[in-house]
Amino acid sequence: MTVRVGVTGATGRMGAEVIAAVADRDDVEVAFAVNRDPDGEDVSGVSVESADAFEELLAEREPAAVIDFTGPESALEYARACADAGVAFVTGTTGFEDDELEALEEVGETIPLLRAPNFARGVQALVNVVGDAVQDLAGYDVELVETHHNAKRDAPSGTANRLLSEIEANGDFSGRKHGREGFDPREEDEIGVHVLRAGDVTGEHEIVIADNHEEVRLTHRAEDRGVFAAGAVDSAVWLSGRDPGSYDFADVLAD
Repeated sequence: MTVRVGVTGATGRMGAEVIAAVADRDDVEVAFAVNRDPDGEDVSGVSVESADAFEELLAEREPAAVIDFTGPESALEYARACADAGVAFVTGTTGFEDDELEALEEVGETIPLLRAPNFARGVQALVNVVGDAVQDLAGYDVELVETHHNAKRDAPSGTANRLLSEIEANGDFSGRKHGREGFDPREEDEIGVHVLRAGDVTGEHEIVIADNHEEVRLTHRAEDRGVFAAGAVDSAVWLSGRDPGSYDFADVLAD
């Protein structure tokens, strides 16, 4: 059975990658693609329509799921429209405020909703092992460095925050220290967090755990955005037909 998906932010970096990823598969097709200002654009053979028609397109084209990589405000608007239409929603948008996350959780009570800061399988593997490393090396210093392209808006990245949450859940830390300047010695049990934005770097996350004359470095480097798009499409196929609820990319990989 072919799964039909809607794509938001279709002319953006990730929206275009999602459309390309769908084109490479036989089990998925694009039901529609929208953007705030489409200007008659075409992405990988798919005509991009106005986001103003999103609700009408949900009703007319009947996608099984919508894949979203836009911004927090627009993602929440799209999610609520999908809830009204009974359409599953997958988002890789990051930078949500706490109240926006709460609103998404409410949407997940009505439809199947999957939110993930990163759809790379390697990142999920990193999330799975970092907690064990922190537990095994209790009391060691922990620092996290993440690098992304110069147009990324949120900092630290959603992936970095997900990793930091896993680190904090598995160790006894006093808090996060964002960057250093001047006389600023490291405090005991803090987690150092450093954000780099430069060029067109797709995404790199490195966790350094050091003490006792040794260090462990856990690194994930994405070399192409296609890896995120492929994971998002996998998630849309997996989410299609599920019961309402809030899901995670780990659920997709565990199935």
